[in-house]
Amino acid sequence: MNNRNVGLLIVGISVLVGFIIYIFNKTLKEIVGETCTHGPSCPMYGTISFQTSISIGIMVFIILIGLYLVFFGDRKKEVKIEKKDYRDIMKDFDEDYKKVFDEIVKEESIFQSELVERTELNKVKVTRILDKLEGKGLIERKRRGMTNVVILK
Repeated sequence: MNNRNVGLLIVGISVLVGFIIYIFNKTLKEIVGETCTHGPSCPMYGTISFQTSISIGIMVFIILIGLYLVFFGDRKKEVKIEKKDYRDIMKDFDEDYKKVFDEIVKEESIFQSELVERTELNKVKVTRILDKLEGKGLIERKRRGMTNVVILK
C-alpha cells in the first residue's frame, strides 16, 4: 500500500472518530443535563469541555498526519526496465553457458539450485558458469538461506 492510500485511510478513520466524538459528547451532555442538580456550575460540564478539546486536538493531529502522507509522502517512481537483447550476448557463449543463461533470462530471477535441476549440469559447473556471467556483469547472485538467488541485471 503506498503512502497516499495510507494517508487517505487515516483521514477517513479520523473523520469517523470525529463523528463518534460528536455523538459521544451530545449524549454525555444530555446525561449530565438530566442527572446533575447543580446546573451550569456543575464540575461535570467543565470535564466535558476539557475531554472534547483533548479529543478534537488528537483528531486534528491525526488528520494532519494523514494529509501529510496524502500530499507529501514518499512517492516511488515506477522504473521502467528495459530488456536488453540477450541474443547478441549469447552468440559468444558455448552450449552450457547458453543453457544456463537462457533459463535465467526466462525467469529473470531463479534459485541456483533450481538452475542445477533445470539445466541438468552439476553444481560445480553451474557455479563456475555463474561466476563468469557475474564477472561480465550480466547477472547478480544474492544469498538466500542455504542457496543463492540469481538475478538478471
